[in-house]
Amino acid sequence: MLVYLEIVAFLLFVNFMPALAREILGKRFTYPLDRGIIWFDNRFIFGPHKTIRGVLASLLGGSFFFVIWPFDLITTITASVLVSTGDLLTSFLKRRFRYKTGKVVPIADQFLEGLLPVAFLASRPGIDHFYALLALLLFIPISYAGSLIWNYLIYKTSPTNSPRIIRATTRLREWRACHQPLARWQTVLNFEHFFFYKIIIGLFFKITGIYDHGVRNALNIEVEEYNFTMKNLPAEFDGLRVMFMTDLHIDGLPELLPVILEKITDIEVDICILGGDYRMAVYGTIQPALRALSKIVRQVHSEEGVFGILGNHDCIEMIPDLEETGIYMLVNDAWAIERHGQRIWLAGIDDPHFYKTHNLTMTFEKINQGEFCIFLSHSPEVYKEIGPYQPDLFLCGHTHGGQICLPGQYPLFTNCRAPRNVTTGKWKYNSITGFTSRGVGSSGVPVRFNCPPEIAILTLYSDFHGDNN
Repeated sequence: MLVYLEIVAFLLFVNFMPALAREILGKRFTYPLDRGIIWFDNRFIFGPHKTIRGVLASLLGGSFFFVIWPFDLITTITASVLVSTGDLLTSFLKRRFRYKTGKVVPIADQFLEGLLPVAFLASRPGIDHFYALLALLLFIPISYAGSLIWNYLIYKTSPTNSPRIIRATTRLREWRACHQPLARWQTVLNFEHFFFYKIIIGLFFKITGIYDHGVRNALNIEVEEYNFTMKNLPAEFDGLRVMFMTDLHIDGLPELLPVILEKITDIEVDICILGGDYRMAVYGTIQPALRALSKIVRQVHSEEGVFGILGNHDCIEMIPDLEETGIYMLVNDAWAIERHGQRIWLAGIDDPHFYKTHNLTMTFEKINQGEFCIFLSHSPEVYKEIGPYQPDLFLCGHTHGGQICLPGQYPLFTNCRAPRNVTTGKWKYNSITGFTSRGVGSSGVPVRFNCPPEIAILTLYSDFHGDNN
């Protein structure tokens, strides 16, 4: 009887592998299997949701099942191919009957992808046809219920008055990021924050005996001064001082908070900007980070207040608590600062790296062409997208300057889909002037090498001063 339950588990596992691959890899390698080819009825053959990545995930995942059930590898691979074949035939038929991609159709969605492999496995020696049929009948309702739950989380329609663009996988990611129950398996499947940092990097530094030195480096925060000459800066804002702190990860090192408070206590600025990633983890409780952040905000001396954006370690549920600390959050929004009839804009987008909920059109809709604008993004990855909106200064972080660098501050990795020349310090891309901060905190493992953390003080001058860069 156990083998028939194993067949059901196999079918469910193979069926779930494409969704699992999507969660791990995001938008990477999502090449449509039908290459966008139109069938004779002017509809896609399979549709954009049937990808080469999804088929490979099903085949590879299903093939590994041979180690835990009584069938050999060739039989397991064949059964996996038949699951995918049934799934593709179902998609082909659904397109012909004009069902929308992602729509759950009870029984029809599960029948062929269960029938073909079960019929094949039933032909193996020792398999009773009656129990094989029961396995198929058990698979169909379980798979259907799972589809309903998954589609509710992923494809649920956003509220009509929602000020944000909520994409397919974003709703689940943001829910998961602020809730503990799913945190453990998430960390195991998150290569960046578990396997790579916790095991490879962290263990390496501890074995070599330089871990403590890296921690001391992470606490050695530098207050860096940067000057920018801006052609479009109104005269009333000449000499504008901006404190830019990003990637605080404030709960990652207990000793970090008093160091930050000491560094900023005597600094007076016109504007304070926080660039996202307020906590160390990418999931679970936010309270330790919020308590520390409220102390930082109270210590800041900023005439126009404190403004913030969200990073890839932050979720939408954090916004009310962040605003309670005294931060004005810019989430695909802009805020005008006025002085004697002249004004400048702060325009901040939602996280473009992980959640990918940034909306540049919405962010800039209140800003008139030609008005001075400081653009805020957690990551520099939108350096190409921002071109048509022509902000005067692009401020970002996320990369930590590499955090672990070779001598000369050459980063080993930046965790950023952007060229190295825009991932640290001042940079230019076409007409855009940008600055990517090394960040205040440390991500993954709380160590730094050849890349000190920084609190950046930016002074903006009108162009009649000449070049102050």
